[in-house]
Amino acid sequence: MDLLPWKFFPLLVLLASFLFLFYIQDSSKQSQSDCSLLPHSHYWIASKRIVTPQGIISGAVEVKAGDIISIVKDTDWNGKSKQVLDYGNAVVMPGLIDVHAHLDDPGRAEWEGFPSGTKAAAAGGITTLIDMPLNNFPSTVSAETLKLKIEAAEKSIYVDVGFWGGLVPENAFNATTLEALLDAGALGLKSFMCPSGINDFPMTDATHIKAGLSVLAKYRRPLLVHSEIQPAVESHLETEDDGGDPRSYSTYLKTRPPSMEEAAIRELLTVTKDTSIGGPAEGAHLHVVHLSDASSSLDLIKEAKRRGDSITVETCPHYLAFSAEEIPDGDTRFKCAPPIRDAANKEKLWNALMEGHIDMLSSDHSPTVAELKLFNDGNFLKAWGGISSIQFVLPVTWSYGQKFGITLEQLVSWWSERPAKLAGQHSKGSITIGNHADIVVWEPEVEFNLNDGHPMFVKNPSISAYIGKRLSGNVLATFVRGNLVYKQGNHAVAACGSMILAT
Repeated sequence: MDLLPWKFFPLLVLLASFLFLFYIQDSSKQSQSDCSLLPHSHYWIASKRIVTPQGIISGAVEVKAGDIISIVKDTDWNGKSKQVLDYGNAVVMPGLIDVHAHLDDPGRAEWEGFPSGTKAAAAGGITTLIDMPLNNFPSTVSAETLKLKIEAAEKSIYVDVGFWGGLVPENAFNATTLEALLDAGALGLKSFMCPSGINDFPMTDATHIKAGLSVLAKYRRPLLVHSEIQPAVESHLETEDDGGDPRSYSTYLKTRPPSMEEAAIRELLTVTKDTSIGGPAEGAHLHVVHLSDASSSLDLIKEAKRRGDSITVETCPHYLAFSAEEIPDGDTRFKCAPPIRDAANKEKLWNALMEGHIDMLSSDHSPTVAELKLFNDGNFLKAWGGISSIQFVLPVTWSYGQKFGITLEQLVSWWSERPAKLAGQHSKGSITIGNHADIVVWEPEVEFNLNDGHPMFVKNPSISAYIGKRLSGNVLATFVRGNLVYKQGNHAVAACGSMILAT
């Protein structure tokens, strides 16, 4: 005797199909909910200080399905929606966009890696970062090596991440290779005019840069350049031949004088004229990264802007926070290239930033493992150079900028609007209807000590030059495309940041 009449079999099949479909849909919902610390995707963010392109307003921002769909002032806001995140007097502003970060993935993930680096970024209010093509291995200098980086980032990023490709001698004169790299999604290219310290990322000269700009012109994308030229005079190299104490920061400072930046920029300007309107490389753009010399080098850039070259320049918080005179002997956490210069130069950098001659800020987050910083020896000439900073750039900029009277609108310009333009991200960088809901909520007046008790998410926190500092500016929440990815020390369960590939 049959346990179940055959006539019921089709009904069972239908029931099984329904249960399977329900399971798939439920799993999908669970997966989506893991992307955010909020249970819903339609909600309002309210505050008395919302930074918009039209000014600072008191009101609310409506978010739905990852985008900003309305912005209202208090006079038009009834506050009756059930899904309201009211942040009171905390500042609501566009998330930071860091166009210069080294996450070292793949190949050197022990230095940082996409998971830890993007968690730290989210904790610092950064909602988008553009990863540099070197310090990972292999360096990103072809479509094939970009694919490796994309695979490493997949399902490992808590914020949105884009990628710069590398311009090196081996691809500079090969338009097919460069075009393939750009077609694969690189947002632009990066080159070094001095040794990078990475064997498979050699230095370029003006002829390589000119060739690269001609290709970039077709794509209307930028070339970012590390602008230092190592002089032929042997005593300027990083050696101990001059008898200086390698534990003294002044010894290292002498190996990379401002004249190295000036010489590189002077050479760059022989080719950037091609980027002006009507020039052979019109459509390309040159961006000078991490400027540290606020004198002759900056004057040359100002001159190029006046004559119509398509050129911008950034500096970094560590050049605005520290000065050479205060760096202790042997404290190699402060080693970077170009180097941190004297206090008078720091003041000039701030003035240039405030006056608009420096266009934007970036972290140049360049971490490594503690062993390569040679803390036991304290040898500035041999230690790995790079400042670990990605989680702290917002409070650092705000804290050290108080002396100069910086405003919230300036912060947004330096850290959101202009970086978005450089990276070609037209749906980011401002709290505007239709833009991605990339938002940071923070308290400028709240101070904290950056010590072992402060939650830090970079992989190697001990190497940061900011450890031990007292800062103002506590990040409460970070939203990436509407997902609440960070809230007061906690991250979303899943890494659901999007990869940004140029098309």
